[in-house]
Order: sequence, then C-alpha cells, then structure tokens
Amino acid sequence: MKLYMVPAAPNPTKVMLYIAEKTAAGAEMDVKQVLVNPLKNEQKSEEHLARNPFGSLPVLEVTDHDYIVESLAIIDYLEERFPQPAMWGAGTRERIRARELERIADLRVLLQVGRYVHATQSPIGLPPDPEAAAQAKRALPVAFQYFENVLADGRALLSGDRVSVADCTLQAALQFMRFAKFDLIGDYPQLICWDAAYRQRAAAKAVLKF
Repeated sequence: MKLYMVPAAPNPTKVMLYIAEKTAAGAEMDVKQVLVNPLKNEQKSEEHLARNPFGSLPVLEVTDHDYIVESLAIIDYLEERFPQPAMWGAGTRERIRARELERIADLRVLLQVGRYVHATQSPIGLPPDPEAAAQAKRALPVAFQYFENVLADGRALLSGDRVSVADCTLQAALQFMRFAKFDLIGDYPQLICWDAAYRQRAAAKAVLKF
C-alpha cells in the first residue's frame, strides 16, 4: 500500500500519526509514504488527479487503481485490515465516545484551524480572507474549552489511558497552528499539557515536523 501525503498538512498528518501509533504498538503495517508537494502543484498533476479527482491529500493506494481519498475512510480501512491494537477502543460505548471526540477534533478544531491558516497565510497561495479568518477564530474557543474540560480529570490522552484516533486528529490540527506560527491555546492549561505530553510519544516524534 502507498499513502500519498505531504508533511505538516493536517489531514495527511492525522493518518500518518495513526499509522505511527499502530506501528509503535506492534502492528505490522506495510504502508509506503509518497510525497506529493502542493508547493509545486503536484496535487494538480494528471497523475495525482487520476488517483483523486479532488486533488486533495492524503490518498491511500490499496492496490493498483484502487484508492481511498478521505482521511477518516483511510483510517477505518486500515483499522479493519489491522484491528490490533484497537484505535477506536474496545466496547461499544468506548468506541462511540472515541469517534465523538475525533469528530469534534476534526470538524470543530482541525477544520477551523485550516480555514484560519489558509485565510491568513495560506501555504498554497490562497488569497487572504479576513472575514473567513475571523469566523474560524471565533469558532475555536468553544472547541478548545470542550477539550479542556475533557482533560480536566488529569487523563493522559483524550480517551483516558489509551491512544485513539482523536489524539491523532487533534495533534494534527495543533501542528498546523505551529506551522503557521500562531497560538490559540494559550488560555487552556490542560490542553497545553496534553499537547506537550503527546509530542513526546514515539509516534509524534516520528511524524511531526513542527
């Protein structure tokens, strides 16, 4: 299998962290990572558009001409192929809670961080959009406070003592903030502690660039 990706971009980073966490825990996942560089418009090449007509990243090539083009679908596919260790948890309630946390991290943090970065200093050259940036910035405190409350009991990871996809997604969002050199979590001490601790994990050190 091949994962077409670009370092630091949040959606590829989410999948790369997931793979690194599974591998560090003993899963034998043979996934080759292939760089597609948006700074060179490689995501718009005919070759890449044949993999993914949307031109986005990441893309998982399962076999020749068989591609998965959405990050969460990639993770779900790999989780079914390599079920241990389980990154969605064990029981029904634990799995649902882990998915809930991941969706909040994705839709209410990662998506808004991406919008803010691309509306202020887009690394792929999108024009500034002050209104979109302001909307995204206004949306983030509610989500940050939500995770601050989740972490208030002193847990090491979002789901407790077991790493989940939610941790990968939230860290991918925070790395994109660091890449863009802005900080919006300064008022959330529990989130700051979680961020610092997660970045010491072997998976984080293997993947994160910022």
